[in-house]
Amino acid sequence: MSFDFNRALKREFNVGSKEQKTRYGVGLVLLLVSTFLANIPMLLIGIMLVATAKMQWCPVYSGLNKSSVEAGDSPPVPAAHH
Repeated sequence: MSFDFNRALKREFNVGSKEQKTRYGVGLVLLLVSTFLANIPMLLIGIMLVATAKMQWCPVYSGLNKSSVEAGDSPPVPAAHH
């Protein structure tokens, strides 16, 4: 299995709705716990999980050509620009 760095930089819809919920849950728990333990690595991992859940894109998945998207999952809605 090889990692494609060029593909990892291209944003694509590769985090499905089930995994998105898991990433939000675990990420928020890590953020909360890291504030009490003053654990910076845990804080960074929590931020990363919440961010990838929000974008529904994981650069590691892109680089490995993986996806957790299932039939019926909808891509993220682009933010409206005002």
